[in-house]
Parts: sequence; C-alpha cells; structure tokens
Amino acid sequence: MAAKSQLQRRLSAGEFVVTAEVTPPLSADAGALLAKAAPLRGRVDAVNVTDAAGASAAMSSFAAAAILAGNGMEPVLQVTCRDRNRIALACDLLGAAAQGVSNLLILHGDEPAGGDQPEAAPVYDLDSRAVMALARQMRDEAMLPSERRIEPPPHFFIGAADTPRDPEADWRPTGLEAKAAAGADFVQTQFCFDLDMAERYFARLREFGVTDRLAFIVGVGPIASARSARWMRDNLFGVSVPDAVIARLEQAEDPAAEGRRIAIEMIQGLRTIPGVSGVHLMAPLQKIETLALVIDEAGLHEAA
Repeated sequence: MAAKSQLQRRLSAGEFVVTAEVTPPLSADAGALLAKAAPLRGRVDAVNVTDAAGASAAMSSFAAAAILAGNGMEPVLQVTCRDRNRIALACDLLGAAAQGVSNLLILHGDEPAGGDQPEAAPVYDLDSRAVMALARQMRDEAMLPSERRIEPPPHFFIGAADTPRDPEADWRPTGLEAKAAAGADFVQTQFCFDLDMAERYFARLREFGVTDRLAFIVGVGPIASARSARWMRDNLFGVSVPDAVIARLEQAEDPAAEGRRIAIEMIQGLRTIPGVSGVHLMAPLQKIETLALVIDEAGLHEAA
C-alpha cells in the first residue's frame, strides 16, 4: 500500500524525522489541546497524543488525535491495552482511521493502581502485540478476526515501544522481533541520555537485522535539573541517566539551559548512528515550549 502519513513517507525515504509528545488536557475544550500543541506546529513531523498517561483520566487520545488531524497537525495516536476489550479497540481504530488518523503507537499502558482512580478495573483483553496484529489484519486483510470484511480498510502505520539498553553478550532483541512479526512498522523509544550505550545497542540491533525491519525514533528530552535527572533515573522504567549528565546539571549556572544543551548533543550524536531514523522529544514536566526551543536550537528541519 502507498505511504499515507507524512511520518511514513519521510521514514520510507530515509529522512531523519522529529516527533514530540503532548498529554491531552483534562478539559472538554478542543481549544485547550490545540493551544498546548501549538508550539510544535511546523516543527515536527507528527505529534504523539498519550492515552490516559499515568492511568489518569484526560481528554481521549482518540478524540485528541482527530482534533489535531482536523486542524492540520499530524498525530501519532497512542493506544493502550488497559481500558478496552477487542470490540472497543476495533471500533475505536476504525473511527480514528475515518477521521484521518494513520499513525498508531500501541502500548501496554500504565497500571490503574498508580493513577488518579486506583480502584478502576483494568481490561487487558489483548496485549500490545495482539493489538498490533489486529491493526495489521484490519489494514492488510481488510477484515476483523471474526472474518467480517472492512470496506474500505483503514491504512495504519503501526508503532511499538522500546527501551534502549546496554546489551549483555548473549542478549538478542527477541521482543522487537516479535513486535515486527506482529505488525509493527516503526518504534518509538523511552528516554535515552547515554550516547555510548545507544551506539552499542544499535550495533546489536543491526547485527540481528532489526533496523532493516523497523524504523527507530529515539526518545530524547531536556532535563530541567539534577534533581529531575535523579527522579527520572529512579522512577521511570528503563531510563538510565549517566552520572556525568547529573554532574553537568549540578555544576551548571543555568541547569535548564544545560539540560537543553545535553538534549541537543544527544540529538546530534544519534543522527550519526546507523539505524536511528529520528528523535522523539518528550518534556518530563510537559513544558512544550521547551521542546520547541530544543528543536530550534538543534537546527532540526521544519516539518513539510
């Protein structure tokens, strides 16, 4: 099938892409979402909208993605397994496609126990790979698992999540291989602040041919302070913040500016690593204006 989304077109052409993440507001006003995402307009190829991040209620990611798409900003719709059974997932995916949403990032989802309504019952009818397989079947076979036909079928560009790691001698990327087999086309990763580790990680992925099957968009973000860096290291699964980065933040006269410089250095370094197709910018404290500043200071392209 022909590439449909800007993100897919640019990745297919081998161009370095930029995405960024926005958490939809706790609001019934579409304008609140558009105002929050506005600093990213013209700066990124696509904007991720989170799906009840932290298991806390907010504007629906499906609705938020449709609002962005309807206002000229390409979304990446984050879909978690936590809240919907397979019927609801199929319905919502079709509804998203009908509103011009092609890019999906399919995730397990944060556990309700850590959210704003810890008594909520999780669903997890399908795991993330099964949802990828569902989206792939809807796209490629134009049918549901029940064999009911979809006319016309949706076009999805299917994403998976990953956490870069320092690979042990016997480590192989079995999880990523399984996600590719399930239907994943691209990967967005958790924060990465260690360029040396990233080089070793992608060397191993290239060894197993994973970067030939999946396009990788690596998570990067500005860290506001050494305290924030320690919190991320201690509380965000899979995030490693090197001691040297924390020391730089501690010694800086302006830690926020130093955090932006560190992010820019990571972006510049990642661009040199074979197998890295782009960067995914996230702001730990949801300061979207800071992401826009990093994009500008790094000299990244304006989205076409």
